[in-house]
Amino acid sequence: MTLSNTRHLDYEAPGCFEETRYEKLHNVICKTPVEGSKLIAHSIASLIKSKQERNEMCVLGLATGSSPISVYRELVRLHQEEGLSFQNVISFNLDEYYPLSKEDVQSYHYFMHTHLFNHVDIKPEHVHIPNGEVSLKEIRSFCIEYERKIEAFGGIDLQILGIGRTGHIGFNEPGSHQNSQTRTITLDHLTRYDAAPSFQGIENVPRKAITMGIQTILSAKRVLLMAWGTNKAEIIQKAIEGDISPMIPTTYLQLNENTTLVLDHEAASELTRIKTPWLVGQCDWDEALRSKAIAWLCEKTGKSILKLIDEDYNQHGMSDLLASHGSAYDLNIEMFNRLQRSITGWPGGKANADDKYRPERALPEKKRVIIFSPHPDDDVISMGGTFDRLVSQGHEVHVAYQTSGNIAVSDEDAKLFLEVTQDLLKTEEHEKVLKLKEEFERINPQQPAPRGICDLKGSIRKRESLGATRYFGLPDEQVHFMNLPFYETGLIDKNPVSQKDIDLTLALIEELKPHQIYAAGDLADPHGTHRVCLDVIFSAVDALKTKPFMKDCWLWLYRGAWHEWEIHQIEMAVPMSPDQVLRKRKAIFFHQSQKDGVMFQGNDHREFWIRAEERNAATAKKYKDMGLSEYAAIEAFKRYHFL
Repeated sequence: MTLSNTRHLDYEAPGCFEETRYEKLHNVICKTPVEGSKLIAHSIASLIKSKQERNEMCVLGLATGSSPISVYRELVRLHQEEGLSFQNVISFNLDEYYPLSKEDVQSYHYFMHTHLFNHVDIKPEHVHIPNGEVSLKEIRSFCIEYERKIEAFGGIDLQILGIGRTGHIGFNEPGSHQNSQTRTITLDHLTRYDAAPSFQGIENVPRKAITMGIQTILSAKRVLLMAWGTNKAEIIQKAIEGDISPMIPTTYLQLNENTTLVLDHEAASELTRIKTPWLVGQCDWDEALRSKAIAWLCEKTGKSILKLIDEDYNQHGMSDLLASHGSAYDLNIEMFNRLQRSITGWPGGKANADDKYRPERALPEKKRVIIFSPHPDDDVISMGGTFDRLVSQGHEVHVAYQTSGNIAVSDEDAKLFLEVTQDLLKTEEHEKVLKLKEEFERINPQQPAPRGICDLKGSIRKRESLGATRYFGLPDEQVHFMNLPFYETGLIDKNPVSQKDIDLTLALIEELKPHQIYAAGDLADPHGTHRVCLDVIFSAVDALKTKPFMKDCWLWLYRGAWHEWEIHQIEMAVPMSPDQVLRKRKAIFFHQSQKDGVMFQGNDHREFWIRAEERNAATAKKYKDMGLSEYAAIEAFKRYHFL
């Protein structure tokens, strides 16, 4: 399983039969980041082996960040289980923060040894990583020498790249010149902002870095760039379909004829052949593609569904849709009915009602429900109105908090709770509190947080969660704190998912035998907690799907605080009245440690409750703009079919 140098269309957009005329960079689209990572890892392994057979050294250019973690994990497996040797490998890393110690857990020196070098047989003298500790006086000569070493080994055989949201490759930020070589560079604010969670705040992120230059990267004999998740979709579209521009450095790769971008479905979602394949060529118009196209056409024309006419379809590349599926009238009615039937005030199904066109079944009348929440507030942020309604309509609702969420509690908040506890305790009971206070004094943000502090922060989030669930009327015994082991590192970086994570999830599902499961369907970051928690649920469900009770279980996916389902993807839309919106807001407010200064809020400065309300209002507006009823807010869900 390797990537061929031959240029061909490795993946066809659903229903699209022609290669796109928009793309300027060869790309391969894989089903999942894991599949893409294995494809890259096996291509690297194949090159290493072919060089070994010719008694040659293999010069690899390596990248850091979340994207290549799975690639390195597979390379380590190939070494440990299949005997892949790295004795003939010489590595040059793309970049390093400056200034930064090699021992710092955020340094790329630490990253590479943690994820790859400590686990394979590469010779230490063959490892080259930019030195974040070199003095300002020596930095220029260091960069010149770095280039000289690459040239001395005959150049880079295979360069691995990720891509930043600014379009940077390495740390070549917007404005980088095509002829640039290894040098220091000032980091873009967005790059530093994206790195802020790992550094415990943007103020701790270095402002500079040492990076290979564009010319250095383009000189590689082969380039593989990987991108996973919806967060990368917009910049990937610009990189692949845009003109060469220093403002999007990735576009320079169009000058290297042996470049391939390896993407997952989410990262490729903005490409023309994926997003609007009818603009590329003839399509196979299944129901999903018809819905997607009509929703796009409404937005493009500013018309509601029932106002679209044949001319609108013809003028926007959909004449073959009319030819194969009848008039605009027929298509409009089909789409209108589909959206109208997705709206329900009964997310658990309405008893004694005809459920032929309802998103959920009428029976059983009272359902057992598990709401899986990656962090201890995602349930109320993402589906608080639906949660409230499921409880009020008499269903047996269970909430399963998959992780403790402890790293999202600031030290200041944790110390405040500790001091309140101290005030309440008798003098002879102070010992444990004093010990924790001493641990706060010795805490090193570059090392795993002590277990006692992790437990304290986890307890804060647990009690906040119970406040919200009690507000909705849920008994405490129906709230489950899973504390999945992969999360409990005391650091931003998490452990790989283990069988224990899956077994804990599997056991809860098998114990409760639910009729409904709700899970966070966020696919933005393959190594983010939401994505990992979703993969754990998918693995558990896959292992259980032959069990008789699973035939009566439906899995609904909600989206988190960052994204919402596109309107053509929504299969269940639960409207909320203004009063219900306020109840949801109050439930979110129970999570006080996540209010007024969220540690991991991404690139959106709004508080979570504001994001949630504005997102739900925007979904309601989309339904209104399509010509359906007007609601204050709507929570949206998409069903995942596992059988």
